[in-house]
Amino acid sequence: MFENLTARLSRVLDSLRGQGRLTEDQIDTAARELRMALLEADVALPVVKDFIEHVRQRALGAEITQSLTPGQEFLRIVQQALTETLGSRPEPLNLRQQPPAIILMAGLQGSGKTTTTAKLARLLKEQEKKKVMVVSCDVYRPAAIEQLRIVAGQVGVEVFPSAVGQDPVTIAQNALAEARRQYVDVLIVDTAGRTTVDEAMMKEIAALHAALDPVETLFVVDSMTGQDAAKTARAFADVLPLTGVVLTKIDGDARGGAALSVRQVTGKPIKFIGTGEKTDRLEVFHPDRIAARILGQGDVLGLIEEAVRKVDHEKAARFAEKLKKTKSFDLEDFREQMLQMQKMGSMASLLEKLPGGAQIQAQLQHIDADKQVRRTIAIINSMTIQERRHPDLIKASRKRRIAAGSGVEVQEVNRLLRQFETTREMMKKVASGGMAKLMRSMAGRLPPGILPRR
Repeated sequence: MFENLTARLSRVLDSLRGQGRLTEDQIDTAARELRMALLEADVALPVVKDFIEHVRQRALGAEITQSLTPGQEFLRIVQQALTETLGSRPEPLNLRQQPPAIILMAGLQGSGKTTTTAKLARLLKEQEKKKVMVVSCDVYRPAAIEQLRIVAGQVGVEVFPSAVGQDPVTIAQNALAEARRQYVDVLIVDTAGRTTVDEAMMKEIAALHAALDPVETLFVVDSMTGQDAAKTARAFADVLPLTGVVLTKIDGDARGGAALSVRQVTGKPIKFIGTGEKTDRLEVFHPDRIAARILGQGDVLGLIEEAVRKVDHEKAARFAEKLKKTKSFDLEDFREQMLQMQKMGSMASLLEKLPGGAQIQAQLQHIDADKQVRRTIAIINSMTIQERRHPDLIKASRKRRIAAGSGVEVQEVNRLLRQFETTREMMKKVASGGMAKLMRSMAGRLPPGILPRR
């Protein structure tokens, strides 16, 4: 999502690196470039003005003009300003009340409310160990009611039934009574939306809020709508006492403006971001980490947390033990690493969290990395167990059979085997304790500028 903004800000900051001192003219030039970068990212104009003035005033202070590394100091100031604009710190859900805690989901049609309802239910169930019930009060679209029933079934939470033509307030009150009867911890209420803000929708959701008195009222907004997201957020905030925002579709090709605009326009924290279509693709919003990602510094902590949640630790431990004892790495191990990688999401989302990931993505923009991973797994699946364990057996006739079985050309099989050999050599170095040697060899193979500067 932040690729364009990251690229533009990186050019601004690169122009200041290596400067012994920064003059006022240089700071003004950098501020203008920052302004253009933010406007291109579709950040709301009032937010841009406040942000640029904040950065400029701090940059003109003695702390940067007297710094020995003014380029780094300017980067620190920009990162601080971004973090403050995004909210400074993560804001958890407030569920500290007598169960069931009620969460009301508000937003326009197509913003991703129903999918987000299921994602949030899964997160609360798996990470917070809560008993969750969901209900749809969208009595105008049968598809919305059915969609919630299906996705709630996928994540394993209770669904209170509703139907077209029923009164939304009555549905919500009956769902609350049932949630109390079943000793549910959290009731999530999905509401109706429209394609645009209108009086009827606002009256209905205000009535639902009055009837339920939810502990959390979350505004769900499509991050790809840019400045319009800020306008819609303001309209909802005028009618509802919002407690937080959920940004959806952050993995799309949005320019990043919504994330920087909504927080300041509503005065409410961004609590979650949706990073993909699957029900496990909902992340707690960490302003400092997002600011680091925008500036191309990655989010290594986020990557580690994702690995802890999604990687099979027993398999990982067995693999590490095998590597340590036998120093061997075969195609079955290679396939297992690919499968574990798939569990963590798309390659684009993984790269975005690595320092320097934006540069890697730029160089790989014409390559569908996720498709390559799927193809690699298909090729290995077409091999016999003996071939996977002893790759040296794979000669011309076997390559033709494997290629036919996986629906690829023989050249693809050859490419996979070369990639495997490179990975096997790296694994041998890791097994021998030569991590420093491995990093030096990797640096020699990567394009210039890929590894982050020290």
